[in-house]
Amino acid sequence: MAEPLSARTFDLPRRRTRASAVVVALRPRQWTKNLLLFAGIVFAAELGDGGRWLEAVAAFVAYCAASSAAYLVNDVRDAAADRLHPVKRMRPVASGRVSPGVALCAAAGLALVAVAIAAVLGAASLACLVSFLALQGAYSLWLKSVELVDVLAIAVLFVLRAAAGAIAVDVRISPWLLVCTFLLALFLGLAKRRAELRLDVDARPALAGYSADVLDRLLTIVALVTVVVYTAYTIVAYDSLLLVATVPLVGFGLVRYLRLLRAEGVGEEPEAVLVTDLPILLTVAVWAAACAVAIAFG
Repeated sequence: MAEPLSARTFDLPRRRTRASAVVVALRPRQWTKNLLLFAGIVFAAELGDGGRWLEAVAAFVAYCAASSAAYLVNDVRDAAADRLHPVKRMRPVASGRVSPGVALCAAAGLALVAVAIAAVLGAASLACLVSFLALQGAYSLWLKSVELVDVLAIAVLFVLRAAAGAIAVDVRISPWLLVCTFLLALFLGLAKRRAELRLDVDARPALAGYSADVLDRLLTIVALVTVVVYTAYTIVAYDSLLLVATVPLVGFGLVRYLRLLRAEGVGEEPEAVLVTDLPILLTVAVWAAACAVAIAFG
C-alpha cells in the first residue's frame, strides 16, 4: 500500500508545477499592453457609463485571452531558437515544462474564448479580434523574420487594440490617438530590436537586417515625430492647456527610455522597463493623472 501512496504524494506537486508553468506561458505580465483597450472610453470622456465599462472590461479579457493564445503558438514555433537565448530559454515550452501539445490545446481554447466574447460585443468587435488573431499568427509564422515589417506589425497590433476598445464601447476614437499609438508602439518595437542586438545570440532572423546605427537613427526620428504628433493631438482634439502641458512629460519619457536603452541595454522587455524604472513610472502616473483631470473637466 505504501507505493500507491508515494506515487500520489509526488504526483500532486508535479501537477501543480505543470499548471503553474502553463500560467507562466500565458505571459500575464504582457496583459498590461491590453490596457490600451480602455483608451476609447477614457478619451471619449465616458467614465461614468457603467454599461460601457462592462463592455470595455469584456474586450480587455478577450484580448488578454487572444494575446496569450498567440504567445503559446509563438513559443511552440520558436522553442528551438529560444533555447539559445539567455533569457527566453527559461520559457515553459523552451525549457520543457510545458509540452507543445498542451500549449497548442491551451492556445486553441483561449482563442475560442476570445472569439466568443468578441461575438457578444458585436460584428465589428468580432472582425477586429479576428484581424488581431490573424496578424498575430502571421507575425509568429513569418512577419517577425522580415526586418522593419516585424516592428510595423507590432505597431499595427497596438492600433488594433486601441480601435477595438473604442468599437466595443461604441465611441468615436480620434485618428490622432491611433497615430500616436502607432508611433509609440513603433518606438518600443525598434527599441526592443536595439536591445536584442546587444545579445550575442542568433535567435531572431530579422536582426540580420538591422544595425545599431540605423536603429539609433530610427529611434530618434520616431521619438521626435511622436512628440510632434502628440502635441498636435492635444491642440487639435482638445481645448485644454492642461493636456498641452503634458507634452514635456511625453518627451521626457521617450528621452529617458532612450538613455536607459543606450546606457544599460534595457528595452528587450518594454513592459518591465515601464514598471521598474522610477522616473518613467512617475512620469506615466503624472501624465495619466493630468489627462484624467483634463478630460473630466474639459
